[in-house]
Amino acid sequence: MAGNREFFNRRLHSLLGVIPIGVFLIQHLVVNHFATGGEESFNKAAGFMEHLPFRIILETFIIFIPILFHAIYGLYIAFTAKNNASRFGFFRNWMFLLQRVTGVITLIFIVWHVWQTRVQAAFGAEVNFQMMENILSNPFMLWFYIICVVSAIFHFANGLWSFCVSWGITISPRSQLISTYVTMGIFVALSIVGIRAIFAFV
Repeated sequence: MAGNREFFNRRLHSLLGVIPIGVFLIQHLVVNHFATGGEESFNKAAGFMEHLPFRIILETFIIFIPILFHAIYGLYIAFTAKNNASRFGFFRNWMFLLQRVTGVITLIFIVWHVWQTRVQAAFGAEVNFQMMENILSNPFMLWFYIICVVSAIFHFANGLWSFCVSWGITISPRSQLISTYVTMGIFVALSIVGIRAIFAFV
């Protein structure tokens, strides 16, 4: 019974990492990338997202609750998993270890980013280009955002590989190898989008 529950929780954890959390990550990166078009371009895109109908309901049930479950169960996996990277050194073992490390980094970043933006907005601050420009004018915060955004993207891309395996999409070694190249390509592409967006505020 406990084994069935853990199997279900792991499958749900994997699924939520792709849908809706992964979809939200991509959407968030795309909106931020509008900053490369200038202040007005970003503010217009951010304003559109801010004024979506039923935004609070959508954020609660499609973003916050899935992230909460994914984070709590992910921490359980991270701190109970047996990492073999130092013993074996195989590529997948390193990916396994990095998945756990970037998961913790991403969780810290999400909490901090929500505090800097959503919580401050609740107190009357405006989430716009100038807010991000002020945050990233600090060199420490600039590097903090770069490291954390790249970590979040890696966690999603590598998690997508694990999702394909655990859900039976990639079963053969060949399909898993192809999936590795595809997901690492996604990691590189989204990292370029994320880093370009960050430097657009500087």
